[in-house]
Amino acid sequence: MRPRFSPVLDRRRMIGGAGMLGMLGLEGCTSLAQTTAWPSPSRTFAPVRASEDRLFDVTVCLRPFRAAGPRLDTEQVGDTLVVHNYGHGGSGWSLSWGSSTLAVQKAMASSPAEIAVVGCGALGLTSAILAQKAGAQVTIYARDWLPETRSARATGSWTPDSRIALTDKAAPGFPALWEQMARISFKTYRSYLGLPGSPVEWNDRYVVSDSPPGHPRPARAPGELDFAEYGDRILDITPNGTLLPRGSTPFPEPYVRHYSAMMFNIADYGHTLLTDFRLAGGKIVRAEFHTPSELAALKQKVVINCPGYGARALWKDESIVPVRGQIAWLIPQPEVDYGVQYRHVSMLPRRDGIVIQMLEGGDMRGYGDDNETPSHDEAMTGVSRIAELYGRMRAA
Repeated sequence: MRPRFSPVLDRRRMIGGAGMLGMLGLEGCTSLAQTTAWPSPSRTFAPVRASEDRLFDVTVCLRPFRAAGPRLDTEQVGDTLVVHNYGHGGSGWSLSWGSSTLAVQKAMASSPAEIAVVGCGALGLTSAILAQKAGAQVTIYARDWLPETRSARATGSWTPDSRIALTDKAAPGFPALWEQMARISFKTYRSYLGLPGSPVEWNDRYVVSDSPPGHPRPARAPGELDFAEYGDRILDITPNGTLLPRGSTPFPEPYVRHYSAMMFNIADYGHTLLTDFRLAGGKIVRAEFHTPSELAALKQKVVINCPGYGARALWKDESIVPVRGQIAWLIPQPEVDYGVQYRHVSMLPRRDGIVIQMLEGGDMRGYGDDNETPSHDEAMTGVSRIAELYGRMRAA
């Protein structure tokens, strides 16, 4: 049987080493924006206009990584039951519905009439909506509303096992738990497809390389951690990728793989979640907590705790390690409807902007780095490589 290519598998092979595979876009040359002869089906490629004068923002987020995986246990703080739901690394949006389903089941075990949720990011909002559906009145307490949170600065791609745990630190039952969360989330996201504003949608991705598929997996570098990879557990819901014939694409490298992936347009998707929560009677209260004991002062005696990276300070949880991620934002191009990786750079076409992200260093990139100051040099490195790609295509 021919091995499958799956975007959630072998991240080190995809983004590590000199032969990185890359997803591709097209820069400033209108002659490239035309139908290309594809095996099946044919499609049109619109060029990405990658240049500094189209760079309108640079944002940084800190992924809350825990070696053992997300914290999903409960504890009693005074007379208040606290259900933890944080520490999902780079998989917060992807696993949010599944993880929050488990959290709400624990929170509703005593059938409380009211529930408090701490945090208004991906996990906080999905926990709140699910608690409403379970019959509770819900109040979110948060210092930042969604547009101000680190969740809003995420890439917005379906990456359910991105920095989710370390292989040797996760509990023996965690892979099965991860699979449960991933399947619940994947199924739930189907209900957001096709809505106005396209909060969730599928798009084509192209991974371009000068090395043939099946080349030896890069050896783990000294000090490189063994991040868990569980994608083989959900191959039945992961679209199969294909290696395209040489010359069948406009891309300048000999090896091009195509696959389809789900993407979250976080601006539209977040607005949809906030609207759904409010229409169901939910309330949001601006609040900042400094110690767990402050949660016991809330009138709600069941709290779902979703502070993300903020748990490191609030709960003194030093098991949380920051993993810095930066995005360079180019002015949106509605005609660009595909993603590309090229020379350790990812380009994704979100509705609110063209997202450019450096991938060099693989899963270790940004590990332990809590610097949230944007780097213009890093942004321009990514933009310049995408511009180089389109320059090569233009020259060809």
